[in-house]
Amino acid sequence: MNLPIYQVDAFTDHLFGGNPAAVCPLTEWLPAETMQQIANENNLSETAFFVQEGNHFHIRWFTPELEIDLAGHPTLATAFVIFNYLGYNEPSIHFTSKSGSLIVHKKDDLLEMDFPSRMPK
Repeated sequence: MNLPIYQVDAFTDHLFGGNPAAVCPLTEWLPAETMQQIANENNLSETAFFVQEGNHFHIRWFTPELEIDLAGHPTLATAFVIFNYLGYNEPSIHFTSKSGSLIVHKKDDLLEMDFPSRMPK
């Protein structure tokens, strides 16, 4: 299997700073077990996988141990890859996830996201 994987440092403007996340663009979903194995091998706090459908993106996140339903910095890292490496020219990216919709806006060189708040369990 040959897949592109990007490692992006979120919340920084310099190399080896911020919060790293792996980002893996897919043309279609892989089995969850395969994505889990990739995340485990990456061994970063999260690996984001996404599938594009027109101007809309579906996103999933995996830690080295399990799939999670919401993650902030890997979502921003994914948006960075889409805007900067995949030629996406719209001002906003709409993601659909297990936890609902997330929208990332590009303003000049900055990315902005409204992160949903949740009641503690």
